[in-house]
Amino acid sequence: MRISDILRVKGEQVITVTPETSTERLLAVLAEHGIGAAVVSRDGAVVDGIVSERDVVRALAARGAAVLTEPVSSIATAKVRTVTPEAQLEDVERLMTERRFRHVPVVVDGALRGVVSIGDVVKNRIGELETERSTLAGYITGERV
Repeated sequence: MRISDILRVKGEQVITVTPETSTERLLAVLAEHGIGAAVVSRDGAVVDGIVSERDVVRALAARGAAVLTEPVSSIATAKVRTVTPEAQLEDVERLMTERRFRHVPVVVDGALRGVVSIGDVVKNRIGELETERSTLAGYITGERV
């Protein structure tokens, strides 16, 4: 399975914030959309960074509440690992596990096309396991699904 298969199901909508967006506004955006991270982008197409709830928590612990008025660029990860839609899901799973990423932007020719989260990966894996279980149960009972 490829990342494009995941995007086909979930869609290509990506929530972005500009580097100048305050951390407080970022939190409102994350809550409004029910997401755990946003891509930092000057123009909505180029990935300048990624910022997550985890980044906010770590910055609050290190610098206190003043971080809420700082721009997200001060807490965002600037060196972002991206993948293409052609990337194999297994490779992205491995990347997320080894690097402890929860979100990976999907890029085509330098332009942002989507984000895959660990939740998307788990949801897909559960679907695969349910299909496998159903097929095996049908085989065992003699009922074809």
